[in-house]
Amino acid sequence: MGAIAMPRDSRLGRAGMACPLETTIEIGGMPILVRTENPEFFEILGRRYGGFVNAAAKALFEFNVEIVPAGAVTRQSDAEEVGVNFSAGRWTLERGDFHAEWEPAARVGRIRQAANPYAIDSAMRILHSLLLAKQGGMLVHASSAIRNGRAFLFAGVSGAGKTTMMRLAPPDATLLTDEISYVRPSEAADAAESGYLAYGTPFAGDLAEPGENVSAPVGEIYLLAQGKENKIEAVSETTAVRAVMEGVLFFAKDPELVGHVFESVCELVKRVPVRRLTFMPDARVWELIG
Repeated sequence: MGAIAMPRDSRLGRAGMACPLETTIEIGGMPILVRTENPEFFEILGRRYGGFVNAAAKALFEFNVEIVPAGAVTRQSDAEEVGVNFSAGRWTLERGDFHAEWEPAARVGRIRQAANPYAIDSAMRILHSLLLAKQGGMLVHASSAIRNGRAFLFAGVSGAGKTTMMRLAPPDATLLTDEISYVRPSEAADAAESGYLAYGTPFAGDLAEPGENVSAPVGEIYLLAQGKENKIEAVSETTAVRAVMEGVLFFAKDPELVGHVFESVCELVKRVPVRRLTFMPDARVWELIG
């Protein structure tokens, strides 16, 4: 992995005139340029996505972020409810704390939000879920780490032990995420084992620690269950598909894309072993991994 560049500060243009501040955030190998005129928010971006900033990358899309006072972005529906809709070539993404529009053909978008990292995080997750849907990839509620050159995913509902597995991980394991795993297919030689790569993300859960900006071939997916012993059991393909599908982060109600996501999960389960991991909160559970 190359050196990580810091966000580019372009406040002064010709003759000292103010210019927007911009930075390119690359998650999952997909760089997105974010532009803002708000210095405070620009600094927030630098702190929040520092390890995922890549000024040298050619951005796939550009987003202009308008910062407004807290409470200025409102919806008629529940503030926590996410709305993702497509109409006339434009995606609309919204929640109580942000409103975003994205035009895939023009490769541009706009986000209106308060100056906090949570709204841009949500917008980024939704955006990447849409990008991945057509590529056979997905964001899934699972922690993940790299060990011995392979990535291992630990999927489960809240409280199943996703973060606990990362806390128990041995020193030679590299954290990708304790909350949302980023998976997409690749025909590259480094993904020859399964055909899928897992990438580190800045999206953290209870561990409050971003993952490393690296990737590795997906080795296995474990469905977590806490118990009185450490053991691994086989599961049926139907159970595997259902469990992974339930964990996929996807909000759009577009029938075509939902179909793509389901097909992608079925293909992933065919190519990557999925097993149930019952464990105690004991570091020895990692002796079973891989």
